[in-house]
Amino acid sequence: MLEKLADGLWVEARPFRAGPFLEIGTRMSVVRLSDGGLLLHSLVEIDDETRDALERIGSVRCLVAGNLLHHLYLASAAKAFPQAELWGPPGLEGKRKDLRFEGALGDAAPPAWRADLEQLAVRGIPRMSEVVFLHRASRTLLVTDLCFNVRHSDSFATRLFMRVNGAYGRFGPSRLLRSMVRDRPALRASVERILGWDFDRVVVTHGDVLDRGGRDALRAGFAWLL
Repeated sequence: MLEKLADGLWVEARPFRAGPFLEIGTRMSVVRLSDGGLLLHSLVEIDDETRDALERIGSVRCLVAGNLLHHLYLASAAKAFPQAELWGPPGLEGKRKDLRFEGALGDAAPPAWRADLEQLAVRGIPRMSEVVFLHRASRTLLVTDLCFNVRHSDSFATRLFMRVNGAYGRFGPSRLLRSMVRDRPALRASVERILGWDFDRVVVTHGDVLDRGGRDALRAGFAWLL
């Protein structure tokens, strides 16, 4: 079910299992663009119910993969919305040769959503190559795996893994992300640019939406880097 967070911004959370035991959930963000079309970020599987719900609020115009690791549901979304532009970070086109991409994401927002979203390609973690977005109207930051906010889980295996990963009961980057950093100065510059944006809410793909205090929480989460 789509949940409205603000004017022009919805999310849909779904169960998601990584491997046989880790139940970390996933979340798609839906942004209504100035022309009335919809942008979908961090896709979930598009079933009939989800497609109908989306079509009731607008026409899906853009499908966006936030990093190199989140491409599982791109094919089902492209099939459900064949008229939509498909975008992903540099390198994803080579990884998913079965899909036709409009282009690779960078720091400059494409014309389709330039009036509504700012974006930044996060440097320093080439294995992930994440691009983050700011929905200006609602002061909301959209991230994929840059930060987690897993506050609770009924799964013992998930709780144990996320605690070991430094990402249970708190907002911020995981130890796994920290292990993938290859250029700390480049990552620091990216995080500082994000902290210069005007946002309060943070929508994460894994965990709970952080409704307020997002900029301070991001700064605290990356204190080890800044």
